Amino acid sequence: MPQPPLLLALRAALAALVLLAWAGPAPASDSGPVIEQIRAQGRLVIGHRESSVPFSYLGPDKRPIGYAVDVCRRLAAAVQARLALPALPIEYLQLTPANRIEMIETGKAQLECGSTTNNAERREKVAFTIPHFITGARMLVKANSGIDRIDQPEVKRVAITRNTTPLAAVRRIQAERGLRFEIVETEDHEKAVQMVERGEAQAFVMDDVLLYGLASTRPDPKALKVVGRFITTEPLAIMLPKGDPAFKKIIDDEMRRLIYSHEIHAIYQRWFEQPIPPNNLPMNLPISYLLRDFWKYPTDQVP
Repeated sequence: MPQPPLLLALRAALAALVLLAWAGPAPASDSGPVIEQIRAQGRLVIGHRESSVPFSYLGPDKRPIGYAVDVCRRLAAAVQARLALPALPIEYLQLTPANRIEMIETGKAQLECGSTTNNAERREKVAFTIPHFITGARMLVKANSGIDRIDQPEVKRVAITRNTTPLAAVRRIQAERGLRFEIVETEDHEKAVQMVERGEAQAFVMDDVLLYGLASTRPDPKALKVVGRFITTEPLAIMLPKGDPAFKKIIDDEMRRLIYSHEIHAIYQRWFEQPIPPNNLPMNLPISYLLRDFWKYPTDQVP
């Protein structure tokens, strides 16, 4: 099938990077607004999500767990080491798709560790580090529904989480094709899944990796399935405040170290290839060719 334009752009950008030599990190300053905030408060605040499985969600003990959360813990340790702090406690702050950008922009959290797409519109307000995942939006439907395309007449209502990139993409597709389904915005992923399970919506559109993760946590995972062509292609990255290049450099340098040392591969395998809570079932999603290629020349520069 034809590749989405953003995927083609990502691969073109990657090919261009092959021609460039990375000069290596320059010395980082130990000052800046975010760094001074961390020093003054004596802690680092990590924003997490409630149900972005397996990136960032609440485990059986209601504590944040997941792939992005584990990556952020490594980043926090790097901040502590770079600033030569004797200790740097982590405080967790639960965020939603609706408030996550505001919480980073206003300094309520220094890192947002979830499943947020790095795009040009968001970079006007916040910064991103190197992507930890590349995915695309598809549909979650009932396994016995017979639905595998968003333009099928059976699709009457589509649930989408508010303030997400798939929402804008589906609105565009709906307008371009003259599709008549109703779009229902939900506050979080959990509510959207419940709508599909109860028959209140025929499809939930979101990044496919999140859909696989959410389905794996249901009482009957086989009752749902992920279908359809990619509606978007999304580089997911950890979000941080703008305006502090010294802090961003610490985060970017540690992300590169995790990637070049392959430590991030072990974190990935823990959450995508091995059994995970709450049902202790594996997602069986090995690292994609696109993410492997991207990590050969890791950069925060994406379309």
